[in-house]
Amino acid sequence: MSVTLQIKTAIQSAIAAIYNRPIELHEILINETKPEFEGDFTMVTFALSKQLSRKPDDIAQALGEYLTQTPEMFSGFNVIKGFLNLSLQDSIYLEYLNQQSIAHYQHEIKANGRKVMVEFSSPNTNKPLHFGHLRNIFLGDALSRILLNTGHEVIKANLINDRGIHICKSMLAWIKDGKGDTPESTGIKGDHLVGDYYVRFNELYKEQVEQLVQDGLSKEDAEKKAPLMAEAQEMLRRWEQGDPETLEIWTKMNGWVYDGFYKTYDRMGIRFDKMYYESQTYLLGKTLVEEGLQKGLLFRKEDGSVWIDLSSDGLDQKLLLRGDGTSVYMTQDLGTAKLKYDDFGMDTSVYVIGDEQNYHMQVLKLILQKLHEPCADGIHHLSYGMVELPTGRMKSREGTVVDADDMMDEMISIAKKNTEELGKVEGFTSEELSTLYHTLGLGALKFYLLRVDPKKKMIFNPQESIDFHGFTGPFVQYTYARICSILRKAGEHSSTLDKDIQLTEAEKTLLKLCEQYPEILMQSAKEYNPAVICNYCHLLAKTFNGFLVDHSILKAENETAKNLRLKICQMVKSNLSHALGQLGIAAPERM
Repeated sequence: MSVTLQIKTAIQSAIAAIYNRPIELHEILINETKPEFEGDFTMVTFALSKQLSRKPDDIAQALGEYLTQTPEMFSGFNVIKGFLNLSLQDSIYLEYLNQQSIAHYQHEIKANGRKVMVEFSSPNTNKPLHFGHLRNIFLGDALSRILLNTGHEVIKANLINDRGIHICKSMLAWIKDGKGDTPESTGIKGDHLVGDYYVRFNELYKEQVEQLVQDGLSKEDAEKKAPLMAEAQEMLRRWEQGDPETLEIWTKMNGWVYDGFYKTYDRMGIRFDKMYYESQTYLLGKTLVEEGLQKGLLFRKEDGSVWIDLSSDGLDQKLLLRGDGTSVYMTQDLGTAKLKYDDFGMDTSVYVIGDEQNYHMQVLKLILQKLHEPCADGIHHLSYGMVELPTGRMKSREGTVVDADDMMDEMISIAKKNTEELGKVEGFTSEELSTLYHTLGLGALKFYLLRVDPKKKMIFNPQESIDFHGFTGPFVQYTYARICSILRKAGEHSSTLDKDIQLTEAEKTLLKLCEQYPEILMQSAKEYNPAVICNYCHLLAKTFNGFLVDHSILKAENETAKNLRLKICQMVKSNLSHALGQLGIAAPERM
């Protein structure tokens, strides 16, 4: 049982004894006591004042007096403006430390019966995964890990946008300008090759528009009448009609892209349980639209288009089907939401989508609720802010996007450079160094993109992200490796501690931080926010490094202190390893 849970249980019993009132454990608010006050843990009594019909100070005083009648647990208390500060006996921390397994420390996971699908990545097949995808991918993967490790059944899903005008643009440019190029003939990764032709289309299109403007058309008319755009639209129509030649090119080029995607996902350590494809789902929503018309929830305009009126909900009218019967994105998303629920029957369906789609997701959920679809209430939009580089925003069609592969290469290169400059490469084989640079580079990239609350926009600075002394993944990884080094040098040590040991404040602080981790993990899952774990990792690593400034471990003042500190090292190591694992970050044992 954690120290916090022991305190809450004792308070629960005290309230029952003093006031003869039952109270749930979750109603008892416990925090670590602020440094400027005496005590280890602080109980907030204001929330109980009305329930117990007592003033907060009176509740705190009565509880403090009652609890200190059990001196084997509490050594003292003080009351400050409704806050009860409790001091614990060192033996409580030591007992908690003794309970932890040194060799196989794991946090106990109990299934909660909740099934969650996390849909993330969702790339287009006209270009490679780019830097803009990375925050989405890392958020989705980290959240999946966090939910899994807090008792949920998790399905990681990816909806690939493999149809539409943007796909046809790459195809058309390849037909016109490709000269039969393939990934094999060019040595270019498949998704990069297709992305090059998407950029090439826009170059050719721009040339045509400029020529039409020179011939006397306005820019607006020129953009509409450029032959290349008309050809792309015609290709899309042929695709939707099932033209064999068009489908053959589409299948071939998409295959190149998928091969490239999988290689990139593999470098990132990303796996999916279920892949959905827009080409297979974009028609599904039409059935729901027809049902909505029959129920009178939707209406048809004179041009044959189908709409829903959401003005009574403070929104506007939303198009669900064009006059020619073709679907729009919302139509597809309605059908896909139903398909996912029919496939898995999950309690919650998390969509990891940028905040520019906040309105779209609000409308999607509302329409499904009005259609009384069982998937509706479980929809949760994990909205996140965009990421920019110091140079500003990126645009795919102009070729200014930084590919995910290139960003990973750059991060690995920076990791190599920084490690070599610090002289930390001795004793490693070339293969071990290659693995280390990859671990540090990817760790820096993931940690930096996850450390900011998802709702906030952010600027990514590659060099800053890999600083070994900042709020970064490499700093936490270095701390982990440092602990591993200490434990290797220590060799075998006693696994049981004497309960009469007197703890220093720094030792007690580290133990309090360690025992908070399960609650940190639960908080991160509840808030759908991996940044909570990033902050914990950094605080724990920083606190441990500060501890080493004043406390020797291998040369401790006596064997008892040495064994105690080695056991604390083991717990910090276990927490850091587990926490980094929730972020998809490897913890290297040597650096």
